[in-house]
Amino acid sequence: QVQLVESGGGLVQAGGSLRLSCAASGTIFSMNIMGWYRQAPGKQRELVATIPRSGGSAVYADSVKGRFTISRDSAKHTVYLQMNSLKPEDTAVYYCTIYAPNSRSYWGQGTQVTVSS
Repeated sequence: QVQLVESGGGLVQAGGSLRLSCAASGTIFSMNIMGWYRQAPGKQRELVATIPRSGGSAVYADSVKGRFTISRDSAKHTVYLQMNSLKPEDTAVYYCTIYAPNSRSYWGQGTQVTVSS
């Protein structure tokens, strides 16, 4: 069993910041990649950013490069997403994920981020 618990979403004005957190627990030893996806109303779920446990670089969607920063505390099995200069188009439900390469992904319940103009 794998559990992912997200926190930190909310309502913010354009140009503001939010920090999302996601703590993983359970059978996660082999799952070395954590990340964030998002899904806006009427759209498909899309990659925001991923980060490996160690020895690799983070990957970002072009739309968030330079504004969002992903980081992780491997000892706490926690991943963070610092979101700055938020735009209305960043409004979505943000989902945390954890997985090993070529294996199934596990997902959190999602946290709503709403950016008002």
